[in-house]
Amino acid sequence: MQRTRSCSAAKARGQTRSRASGNPPAAPPAPGASRARRSASQAGGESGAAARQPSAKPRPKQSSPRAQEAGPGQAPPELPLLPLPTSASPAASLPDLGDQRERWETFQKRQRLTFEGAAKLLLDTFEYQGLVKHTGGCHCGAVRFEVWASADLHIFDCNCSICKKKQNRHFIVPASRFKLLKGAESITTYTFNTHKAQHTFCKRCGVQSFYTPRSNPGGFGIAPHCLDEGTVRSVVVEEFNGTDWEKAMKEHKTIKNMSKE
Repeated sequence: MQRTRSCSAAKARGQTRSRASGNPPAAPPAPGASRARRSASQAGGESGAAARQPSAKPRPKQSSPRAQEAGPGQAPPELPLLPLPTSASPAASLPDLGDQRERWETFQKRQRLTFEGAAKLLLDTFEYQGLVKHTGGCHCGAVRFEVWASADLHIFDCNCSICKKKQNRHFIVPASRFKLLKGAESITTYTFNTHKAQHTFCKRCGVQSFYTPRSNPGGFGIAPHCLDEGTVRSVVVEEFNGTDWEKAMKEHKTIKNMSKE
């Protein structure tokens, strides 16, 4: 009983002091407030510890090659789409031949030719109508060539100083009808006087199977005696006075045009 009264008296005295000072009595702490304060203090301690730890250096962003090509702030360019692979069969590579496709494939198989080879054969036959393909070369075989010309050859027999010593009988063709098959590295050239004529011959055996004549620098002079057998039907020989070359060229009506198409 005495303790109860003393507690009540103490409360009354406290309320009387509060009224006298003008401050309202402090409200009792809400349940869980102390727990919230402890949690906040723990969080603050953890953040402080984190702040005290050394920060890791940020890694630079690696941009793709397309992003590097584009300027800053620009979208990377789109890559072009690649075509899908197609069949590698010979038929797939042929152009549109229409109704002639079957004939063309049969022609290729029969002649044992590639597409390019078959086209070349037909073009040669069409463009060089009336001509035949001669083949020839030097004595040792290092130099080989082919030439489209008539089966009936018109041969010039020149008597100039060098042609007389070489017995340089030859027929003339445009450069487009001549093809060196092999031996470019085996050929050497001799020139003299005007140096317009290119006397080419094999380094190994010394045979001149063709050369570039002064009369037709845009063509070739072919030695008929260096052709392979079987393609020459006839030969006509015309003498040319090379000892007086300028006068002979002026008087001759056709030799200047022998190398023209």
